Amino acid sequence: MDHDRFDDRRTPDAAAGVDHSDGAAPRRVVLASMIGTTLEFYDFIVYGTVAALVFNKLFFPASAPGIGTLLALSTFAVGFLARPVGAAVCGHLGDRIGRKRTLMLTLVVMGGATVLIGVLPTFESAGLWAPLVLVVLRLLQGAAVGGEWGGAVLLIGEHAAEGRRGKATSFAQLGSPVGLLLANGVVLGVVAAVGTPAFESWGWRLPFLLSVVLIAVGVFLRRAVDESPVFRRMQAEQATATSPVPEVLRLHWRRLLVAIGVTVVSFGGYYVFTTVGLAYLSLREAPSSYGLYGTVIGAAVSVPVILGSGALSDRIGRRPVYALSAVLMGAWAFVFFPLLDTGGGVQVAVAIAVGVVIWSVLYGAQGAFLSELFASRVRYTGASLAYQVTGALGGLVPLVSLSLLETAGTSTAVAAFVALTAVVSLVAIRLAPETALTRSAELDAAAAGGR
Repeated sequence: MDHDRFDDRRTPDAAAGVDHSDGAAPRRVVLASMIGTTLEFYDFIVYGTVAALVFNKLFFPASAPGIGTLLALSTFAVGFLARPVGAAVCGHLGDRIGRKRTLMLTLVVMGGATVLIGVLPTFESAGLWAPLVLVVLRLLQGAAVGGEWGGAVLLIGEHAAEGRRGKATSFAQLGSPVGLLLANGVVLGVVAAVGTPAFESWGWRLPFLLSVVLIAVGVFLRRAVDESPVFRRMQAEQATATSPVPEVLRLHWRRLLVAIGVTVVSFGGYYVFTTVGLAYLSLREAPSSYGLYGTVIGAAVSVPVILGSGALSDRIGRRPVYALSAVLMGAWAFVFFPLLDTGGGVQVAVAIAVGVVIWSVLYGAQGAFLSELFASRVRYTGASLAYQVTGALGGLVPLVSLSLLETAGTSTAVAAFVALTAVVSLVAIRLAPETALTRSAELDAAAAGGR
């Protein structure tokens, strides 16, 4: 295959009435999807940041410091365990009733759960009910984000022209780093404004309550977005899947396993470089602000990197871009903890920022890579399940990492764990087909044939 096959910048979906002659998805679709994923990831990530900093004291105060941190991060992991459920439910809806309507649902559920966390009483005033309700709300957050990512990627990707899917879907991928930037920026701003004692007492609620404004903006933008032309075509042809989840598990299980393997390093490295890094600093009683600065800097730099790597994957392929990032993440893990151990502000910030930027290289290509592995009639379900099943395992990364620190007594064990996730993903990348230079109709044929 060569790039000349994409000289015609109109997709096979032009019959649905969408002109792609400029090679780009409509701006309103890009904006709505990008802002929607940003708000969803803001809500999800702000929980992890606050959990690592203060939830051990507010919801598990009777425990020893190390155990309290583990329990707080356990509630963080619960949200990840709910993500495959959200992927299955929302994938079914997205492949049956449409991408747009399903994305509206995920946004409202996420926003409601986040605001309720902001008004939740702590253990001191509500006893055991406080952590129990916290877990329920975290489950709702997880289910919502489990359905959000796949729909946002598809809404942009299915509007995009041939040969531009990597570039187009990279805008949806900005939701994670921009949400990370926004979440940690807000937390950092609140800490600076009210001081650490006040933040631990009541200031931690403000980042959660801010979500009510952000979600209103997201709903307003998404109401004006057109449904995916691919889905409208399937509706017109009465070709939508009746039971998307069973169809994926029965007919596309090989590609599902490959897609899951591809994403392993994304979650393994990412949460070590962010959540585990913050928790590690907290356990060493080092100022958490250093880690937050590093996270914010890394997220800011990753925005152009994601856009660049998405576009690059259109030219040289998804696999080489993804593999380069996986190798670098495995190597950086062995540099990461020695830099944290120095206790120096600059070294800590560099350790976390570089880790986030390396991760962003693969993340820019990930939306197109995963979605292109599945036929359009089950694409929402297949891509979402692949991403979120691994995401559920990713939620256990902080627990596994802290347990390794406790049992092995050295951070090298955690670095080796990240390297192992890189090896798993490299094997899956080798088994995955290269999809960057394949037309939409051929993607469906290849997926149906299991190639």
